[in-house]
Parts: sequence; structure tokens; C-alpha cells
Amino acid sequence: MARRFAGGPLLIASHNAGKVREIGELLAPFRVEVISAADLGLPEPEETGHTFADNALLKAHAAAKAARLPALADDSGLAVEALDGAPGIYSARWAGPGKDFGAAMQKVEALLRGVEDRSAKFVCVLTLAWPDGHADVFAGEVIGEIAWPPRGDNGFGYDPIFIADGHDITFGEMEPAAKHAISHRADAFRKLVAACFET
Repeated sequence: MARRFAGGPLLIASHNAGKVREIGELLAPFRVEVISAADLGLPEPEETGHTFADNALLKAHAAAKAARLPALADDSGLAVEALDGAPGIYSARWAGPGKDFGAAMQKVEALLRGVEDRSAKFVCVLTLAWPDGHADVFAGEVIGEIAWPPRGDNGFGYDPIFIADGHDITFGEMEPAAKHAISHRADAFRKLVAACFET
């Protein structure tokens, strides 16, 4: 059974400012005091898991233990069908130490050159962990396809090359509220909120 969050500070176990901002916006209705791992100067744990869930658990437990606060970790990425699910859990690593997602998107496009199947999905696993070791895990996804060239300056990461099914603009072109309504993170977030936040 999922543990309810009773209020107060919640640590977002991420140094990704875009991700922290997006999660903060999703949490706004619940009057949660959002703090990021970067705000507290916490180190980023090495992501040694083999799945999104493994890495989300690893990050959430490390942050909760270090800060002695409930911690919410997100592990998410782009999974391209014709690339056997790559970049997958390595989505951020494809951008390199400088977080150059322009280069990462070019790598995706180069690998897809001449490939007809451009189907892809964004996957998100959210883990809410507590200092005593308890954790709850929630997964979400959004199906779509890869577009080229990149379009739009909204969002972050691979958003400018991803078009969700039923839409004709990229996540990078969508207004934040429109993306939040359909994204992989929103899908996982709805499950988290229903289990841990709503009364």
C-alpha cells in the first residue's frame, strides 16, 4: 500500500533544472515545498540500474537518506523502436557531460537515417522514497514518433523531436500546460498523486 505524503518539504532528487521545474509545476496544487538535490548540494549518485525503475529507486533512496526527507526521483527517457529502445536509460548520457541535447538529437537522427519506422515513446518512472527505506514506484509513458528537424524551444531534452500520437506539433512547440496534460511524466504523476497526495 502506498504511503501518503502529509505535507512539508519534498526533495526532488535531480540536478536537472527543467525536470525540477516541471515536477514543481505539477506539485503546485498540493502546496508542497519543493527543494532540489542541487539546492542542498547533494551529489548525483551513479545510475547503475538496468531499467528506469532501478535508477529512480537508486536516486530516490540516496536523496532521502542523505537529506533525511521524503524524496521524489524521476528516471525518464526516450525509447526509439527502431533503435531497440535506445537511448532509453542512457538518454541523458547521450547528451554528454555538457548536457548537449542538440548533439543527442542529431545522434538519434543519424541512426534513423533511411529507416521508415520512426515510432518512439517517452517513459517516466517516479519513485517516492522515505528516509526509513519505504518507497512507492509509478510508471507512465506517451507514444509518438521522431520528427526532424527539431522544432520548438519549450520543454527540454528530446522534446523538439518528439510528436505524440494524435498531435502535429512537437513537445518543444507545445505550451507547458498542453504537454503536462499528455506527457509520460504526467501519466506517472497522475498515478503518484492518486496514491500518495489526494485525500
